[in-house]
Amino acid sequence: MKLTGNTIFITGATSGIGRGLAEAFHRLGNQVIISGRRKELLEEVTMANPGMQAIELDIADPASIKSVADWLKNAHPSLNVLINNAGLMPFDDPSGVMDDEQMQKIIVTNFFGPIRMTSALIDVLKAQPSSTVIHNTSVVSFMPLATNSVYSAGKAALHSFTQTQRFALRKTSVEVIEIAPPWVNTDLIYKSGDPRAMPLDDYVNDTMRQLGTDEQEIIVDAIRDLRDNPGTGEYKLIAEFNEYLAEHPIPVESQPSLTEGVVA
Repeated sequence: MKLTGNTIFITGATSGIGRGLAEAFHRLGNQVIISGRRKELLEEVTMANPGMQAIELDIADPASIKSVADWLKNAHPSLNVLINNAGLMPFDDPSGVMDDEQMQKIIVTNFFGPIRMTSALIDVLKAQPSSTVIHNTSVVSFMPLATNSVYSAGKAALHSFTQTQRFALRKTSVEVIEIAPPWVNTDLIYKSGDPRAMPLDDYVNDTMRQLGTDEQEIIVDAIRDLRDNPGTGEYKLIAEFNEYLAEHPIPVESQPSLTEGVVA
């Protein structure tokens, strides 16, 4: 994709990867509009980045999505980049009784949210000479976490949807890109400083570099082997991966509760 001369809307951009990408594109001179649920955090980001704009959005609410989309079409008719980044990552335990309300919230936020947001803006994106939709999935699309089973399944579903949407839009001006982050040191769950987590600045810098190419799937080198894994022996690697995490857990004092998570 082209990295300059864009009008970019980013969901879930008040912290973490969303904010990192928003600020990286802003530094390149793009018109960036960020969104999130928390007005005070939106104001904090825009004050730190003069010229950036913001609007409140609840990605789990279809009415909020429609309202924001209508505003964007009127205020920014040149909109040509949508970055679906907002997400929720609570812990769960698929070996026990699952919380139905939590399951629905994860899927509505992480899977339906990007589909609804893209659907609401697809006409304005198609009207541009060149436009881009970016879906933020995760390494867990390919290597699911037993401690975040519904989150992993939702990201796998979004990965699948991205593939079909890319094909469906192949004869239009809209390109569809997937970014699949590894474990990045953000507050999606908590900021731990764990050496297993990729520093946020390193992740954003590498992702921006790759976005400037013709790649349709943005994978950092650290997870390329995991992305290449699917096959008949897939479960063995998934089991070994989760066993390693079980044997090297998050320090007890840093662990969030099973229901804790963040919607950016």
